[in-house]
Amino acid sequence: MAGYIQRRILISIPILVAITAIIFTLLQLTPGDPLDAYLTPDQVLSQEQRDSLRHQLGLDRPAPIRYLYWLREVGKGDLGRRIKDGQPVALVIRQRIGPTLMLMGSGLALSITLGIVLGVISAVKQYSFLDFVLTVLAFLGASTPAFFAGLLGLYVFSLRLGWFPAGGFATPGIPFSVWDHLDHLILPALMLSLFQISLIMRYTRSAMLGVLTQDYIRTAEAKGLSRRVTIASHALRNALIPIVTIIGATVPPLIGGAVFLESIFSWPGMGTLYLDAIAGRDYPLIMGLTFIIATAILVANLLTDIAYAFIDPRIRYG
Repeated sequence: MAGYIQRRILISIPILVAITAIIFTLLQLTPGDPLDAYLTPDQVLSQEQRDSLRHQLGLDRPAPIRYLYWLREVGKGDLGRRIKDGQPVALVIRQRIGPTLMLMGSGLALSITLGIVLGVISAVKQYSFLDFVLTVLAFLGASTPAFFAGLLGLYVFSLRLGWFPAGGFATPGIPFSVWDHLDHLILPALMLSLFQISLIMRYTRSAMLGVLTQDYIRTAEAKGLSRRVTIASHALRNALIPIVTIIGATVPPLIGGAVFLESIFSWPGMGTLYLDAIAGRDYPLIMGLTFIIATAILVANLLTDIAYAFIDPRIRYG
């Protein structure tokens, strides 16, 4: 297992470098002069001043050299400084990563819990009215983009019904409390997890239907085990391999959905920070966020592969 983890980490390093190189190249292809991002709209410089500032910022160097320089600084733990206010990118990300992890963690927990539970119920009640309703809801959830689900949830549950706050991390003007924070967290986390719940539910239903017809399930029931124990202890455990695969694949959509939902619900996380960086052409911040997000996705894929060995003892990594 240790050797497998080491190999996966070594493989992930060139993948991470390739991702950041692609984003850096795309940023170089965007229209306009990168130097303009460092100047205010009313700031007028002569050509000599522009050339001097370009040299100070290293923008007169070839793009590959600038990327290698950025990569060297990342290796030292320095993600650069924001164009907007000169703050260290690592510090800005550290301030915003907590709310994003909280939102994504809540969304992932809802996705796994509701997706597996509803999938098992749908498989056990195959072809029933409940199975039909859950299947229809799963197709609706899987076909609804995160930003549309967020807008719809905000309109229905906040503006029309008034069940949840319309946005924010906490209610302004009152002392922070866990219940108030949960009240603000539930709706965006639920809207973020709709697609993942639908996906995991469909995969769980399919995997469970394949397992419930196996001979060892009938043998377990013939020995006197209750239907509930048989499903929980035997059927679900053997159906978890494809389910774990799809859980690992839901991390990138969660990150993408968080970018839009944080903006819709005014959630002070990395999603709104990313949009702000793109709108302001803050290249160092965009590269820093890309590096952190790509690392998170690669780590999620690694953890997914490692989870296989704990779920199925037949799997061994040499």
